[in-house]
Amino acid sequence: MGRGSSIEERVARAAEAALQEHGYVAPVDVLVRMGWLQPVHRDHWRQGRVRDLEQVVEAGPGKVSTAMRALQRWAREEGLQPTETDHLAGTRDRRGLQFSAGGAAAVEREYRTHWIAPTASGAERARLRERGNRAPDLVVVSPLRDWTCAACGGTGHLLLMEDDAPLCLVCADLDHLTFLPAGDAALTRRARRASRLSAVVVRFSRSRQRYERQGVLVEERALVEAEASCLADEEARGRRRDRDAERRRAADSRLAEQMAAEVRRLFPGCPAERAAAIAEHTAARGSGRIGRTAAGRRLDEHAVELAVVASVRHRDTDYDALLMAGLPRDEARARVRAAVDAVLDHWRTVPR
Repeated sequence: MGRGSSIEERVARAAEAALQEHGYVAPVDVLVRMGWLQPVHRDHWRQGRVRDLEQVVEAGPGKVSTAMRALQRWAREEGLQPTETDHLAGTRDRRGLQFSAGGAAAVEREYRTHWIAPTASGAERARLRERGNRAPDLVVVSPLRDWTCAACGGTGHLLLMEDDAPLCLVCADLDHLTFLPAGDAALTRRARRASRLSAVVVRFSRSRQRYERQGVLVEERALVEAEASCLADEEARGRRRDRDAERRRAADSRLAEQMAAEVRRLFPGCPAERAAAIAEHTAARGSGRIGRTAAGRRLDEHAVELAVVASVRHRDTDYDALLMAGLPRDEARARVRAAVDAVLDHWRTVPR
């Protein structure tokens, strides 16, 4: 964010982005988007390796408190609906996670409260609550360095962090499980469903600064059962994959056409071929762009405008050159804002 940005402005921008992407706003997500909470530290907290979240937030208690109040004001002004969610640790005992150092009930409630879009249907609300209350996966780590088990003094190729101390799979009572590498979604899904105990195996990526899934640990019995199940209906699943792929292509084409039409409606001066290019780019499946968010798929005006702004910023200004020159993103955006606005104003005019 720019140096002159207030906490209130930064909270509003982070919350708006979270709402567009997820359809709800969670305080933890806002802290991550503001740069006050590193994703890796959030993951450590979720894994039960940190006593409380504020211990790893890179801002003082006063700033965090100001941000929480700003989020509540913004959410109420936007008409969002509050809902409390449980937060459980990815540990064997699934204990509740603590947010604040003091653990005061009122502060904990602020952190647990998610804000849901007023346009969300009853089913969407229920789905969001269920997701927020779901216990995270039990996580086993594939370590990058040599390590020693806190219980037996041994080591191994996998470890479980318990109370911020590493345990080998024998001491963690997970050594009877079998490793299933990532890659076959159907096999993984069925094996986990059949296994009474399972864990996700992750490894930290230094380049991406995040934990990435390597596979799962499941009971041998469950893996054999899942393999047999997958072999039995392999041909049927192949045909279904083909049908699903065709449906996705058709749905993607419709979304791109509808989005291009919406771009032209909001910006009648935008050339038809440019509107089509913007829609195809932002709505590309798996891209993570604004067109693939819930707001984008329902052709929310703000989401469509954000897609147009992004296109103009990259294609019609020297924004990318400024980034390559080492200028911070927010400062680069500020420098090209006038040029972006000029193009948008021109496109908002109906061509004669």
